[in-house]
Amino acid sequence: MKKEAILVINPGSTSTKLALFDRDGAVFVENIDHAGTAISNMPNIQEQLPLRIEIVNRTFKKWLNEHDLIAVVGRGGLLRPLKSGIYRVNEAMMDDAINCKYAIHASNLGASIADGVAKEYNVPAFVVDPVTVDEFIPEARISGTPEIVRRSRLHALNVNACVRKESEKLGKSICESNFVIAHLGGGITIAAIDHGNIIDCNDALMGMGPFSPERAGSMPLEQLLRLATSRKYTMKEFYTKFSKNAGLKAYLGTNDVREVLSRIEKGDDYARLIFTAMIYQISKEIGAYATVLKGKVDRIIITGGLARSEKIIAMIRERVGFLAEISVYPGENELEAMATGGFRAIDGIQEIQTYKQEK
Repeated sequence: MKKEAILVINPGSTSTKLALFDRDGAVFVENIDHAGTAISNMPNIQEQLPLRIEIVNRTFKKWLNEHDLIAVVGRGGLLRPLKSGIYRVNEAMMDDAINCKYAIHASNLGASIADGVAKEYNVPAFVVDPVTVDEFIPEARISGTPEIVRRSRLHALNVNACVRKESEKLGKSICESNFVIAHLGGGITIAAIDHGNIIDCNDALMGMGPFSPERAGSMPLEQLLRLATSRKYTMKEFYTKFSKNAGLKAYLGTNDVREVLSRIEKGDDYARLIFTAMIYQISKEIGAYATVLKGKVDRIIITGGLARSEKIIAMIRERVGFLAEISVYPGENELEAMATGGFRAIDGIQEIQTYKQEK
């Protein structure tokens, strides 16, 4: 008898990650590299869609010999502000995502690729906890000037997956737990989780919070204004500079933390200073988000690719360990989070929500 399985699809700018999960875990995982292919010459993501669907179908068909496909889950892209949860892919979602209504990102392809594959097999398509999950409390939206509103953009998929795991470990429901969570990767999310809701976080893509291996984080406003009015950069160049070419990459010429740590071990004092500053800023932000929860923190959770480094964990623990115990979930675990969300939807454990466009 064939096992039930869910296909998960996580499109990136230069690759597409695929995995087939049954109820025991991942059965097949593949990272399809698009470098040097026709896709790499298509800057417009709408152009890429048919070819990406074709490649996904061709790759995963060979995985179905012993499995029945029951759903497809795509990465949730940059959509309108949403509550956490599982959303059935519909025309409204695909229209907003593929047309990059809110921002341009390869993850905007996730819903449409999932839908294209799901229709061939007559199964439902979902997205789980998109990047734009927004459960902010009203005071978290206030920036300090009326023209600018603080927005929620974070690694919601991995954040909520870790919150579920840690709540279960503590023997509590999500609705009974409070956490400060730090997702540490190329971008960094620090968030306060209050009884299951992400009530405040930094903007992990563009603005506030610590600098990261490749993002700028908070910057002194006066100097930023001087740079903005110097006409040295266009708006597009600013966006790229602060979201892809800042942080460790700007200071040290690399976004590879392993290389930075190696340079520190060899006596590079400048690398030590910049790296310590990043850990300092991460720790300071964790402390700030503990105040959002009024100090009622069940655990501090550290996750993401940088959580694999014992050195990083030790440096953060030294600064924030007095606030609460620290739990570590290395890696991004996005494929697993998408699959488990799909099974919760199919099994009726979690309500399936409907995406609606903003009026």
